[in-house]
Amino acid sequence: MTRAKGRAAGGGLRGWGGVTGMAVACAVTASLTLLPLAHSHGTLGGQGSGHGATSAVPVKAEECKAPEASLPASKADGPNIKKIKERGKLIAGVDQNSFRWGYRNAEAGTLEGFDIDLVRAIAENILGDRDAVIFRAIPTNQRIAALEHDKVDVVVRTMTINCKRAEQVAFSTAYFQAGQQVLAPKESTIDGYNASLKGKRVCTAEGSTAYDALAAKSFGAVFKDAHDGTAADEDQLTVPNQLDCLVRLQLGEVDAVVTDNALAAGQAAQDPAVELKGDGPFTTEYYGVAAKLGADDLVARVNQVLAEYRQGGAQSPWMTSYRTWLEEGLPGIEGPPAPKYRSN
Repeated sequence: MTRAKGRAAGGGLRGWGGVTGMAVACAVTASLTLLPLAHSHGTLGGQGSGHGATSAVPVKAEECKAPEASLPASKADGPNIKKIKERGKLIAGVDQNSFRWGYRNAEAGTLEGFDIDLVRAIAENILGDRDAVIFRAIPTNQRIAALEHDKVDVVVRTMTINCKRAEQVAFSTAYFQAGQQVLAPKESTIDGYNASLKGKRVCTAEGSTAYDALAAKSFGAVFKDAHDGTAADEDQLTVPNQLDCLVRLQLGEVDAVVTDNALAAGQAAQDPAVELKGDGPFTTEYYGVAAKLGADDLVARVNQVLAEYRQGGAQSPWMTSYRTWLEEGLPGIEGPPAPKYRSN
């Protein structure tokens, strides 16, 4: 991809124009190697042919003190593992627009990134073939719905583990530590998640922890669309996909983005006109692989994959993937977060 000449804000494209081009290219070519979510067996409101009935009791918010604690790792097969083996493919909900995490390599025509490597490791463990995957591109605000309606087996899409989500989906142990941070143009007066946001238009993805953070403390930022949650939603400040925020920022339609620093680092690498603001993330969050509630055998198997993925120190598969995709933008990470398991 090439860099476009920047134009002043006020409708023009700011900085590097390739991200917008990438988003358009991804939408046009998604059908080549991805099955879009809308093409899976029916709509999200319909009945899919996935994991079937579940019996697990959701984690209640008042009982949730350690959402990162997951089921003990296990190599055992169960009903969900058997269904994947009978199908011969793992169906994974991923992103195709997050640079270095899950994105389309336009030249190779393949999906690449840290999350994609992990999906392939799961497929290799269950099916003996790292290419035995059906990738389904899902927007940020459809990650939970895709699992609830059996459209995917797992979601591996920079999804933060928290108590609220633990009531809706089952998480693996944490595979990456991240945190929320502000992304803004280098020349901006915004200098972090603080009072410099007052009166500024801030973009977040719908259903994201970034939106929750602003809802809790916005510092006077403008971050809600007038018709959020209705058919008339403007999708201007709260958008379905996190990458849409970067496009809004480049077009001068918003003043800043709040998102995971791990994602923002990739976006700053794409666009030299923007940068992460502040001394670092203002939250501590952990990414996990999500599965449907009740898919305990699948969660335990993913935890087994992660246990092996972490082994080997500097030569572990985790560190190899980190060096390949993330080290340039997020230097200094010495290893994955340690797993936490619950005893009941």
